[in-house]
Amino acid sequence: MNLEYRIDLMNKLGEYMQSGNRDWVAALEKAGRENGWFIPEFIETSVKNIAASFLKKKNLENLVQAYQLSAINQSPKTVGIVMAGNIPLVGFHDFLCVFIAGHKAIIKPSSKDQVLIKQLVGKLIEWEPALASQIDFSEMLKGCDAYIATGSNNTSRYFEYYFGKYPHIIRRNRTSVAILTGQETESELGKLADDVYLYFGLGCRNVTKIYVPQDYDFVPLLEVFKKYNYLADHHKYKNNYDYNLALHILNKKFYMTNGSVLLIEEPALFSPISQLNYEFYTDKNLLAEQLLQNPDMQCLVSKDHVPFGGAQSPSLTDYADGIDTMAFLRDL
Repeated sequence: MNLEYRIDLMNKLGEYMQSGNRDWVAALEKAGRENGWFIPEFIETSVKNIAASFLKKKNLENLVQAYQLSAINQSPKTVGIVMAGNIPLVGFHDFLCVFIAGHKAIIKPSSKDQVLIKQLVGKLIEWEPALASQIDFSEMLKGCDAYIATGSNNTSRYFEYYFGKYPHIIRRNRTSVAILTGQETESELGKLADDVYLYFGLGCRNVTKIYVPQDYDFVPLLEVFKKYNYLADHHKYKNNYDYNLALHILNKKFYMTNGSVLLIEEPALFSPISQLNYEFYTDKNLLAEQLLQNPDMQCLVSKDHVPFGGAQSPSLTDYADGIDTMAFLRDL
């Protein structure tokens, strides 16, 4: 099928995701039942971002124009996609890129996030039965021409072993940080709270550490962050909060809290669920330069980089790990 038709199908899928269709609503509810971290609010946020940023016809047309994709892919390949399951539909962007590029997709979804992607693919095949030969699901990805795999630092070693001799994109653990100046408005801090708390902090674009100037006043930040205090009623999140709090008390480590997040002075970029690390800085520009060169960094949130509240709203070309997925697929 030609490129224009593929774009139309994706645009139609975006409209379907926001339609309130009974089958789709049932799939959303089932996804929440099968994964305790997928609360309705966060599923809705992910779906809304995908439909609004990825699946609008104009956005897709701009994408294919930028990569000068041919109307028909004359030499389609079979691309295996290993999807993560940390946030709802986190692997959808990879599938979208493979589909738009005109390749065949064989998907290994995460056991934690398989309901939604299977429902969406099923809807596409319902609209266009020919897609049954172009999109498939499998627990074993063998015989593919190329691979896109997302996982932990540990699983990435297995991906390298099995997929290394083929064209591939292999993604590992990453996280995001924010640089504050102390001059942020209440609105900006509220948006930063979204960067920290959305998806319980499980995404690689979630801010897990903040850098602040000496003598920074944490009270306004903790107050604004209380807008997410309702997450402390979520049993899985609360278990993590209680566990980390107990560790800090036993170790006599200084901490600050508003009841839903623990602020800990810690050099590590990564922090456990319910904890936000912080560190003091003296030179903001030098710090930003160093962070942008750190291989563990996904995105940097600040007044000069990704805007507050924008970490979990990537555009079509905000590629994970900075690897251009469309260019990779175009050049296969």
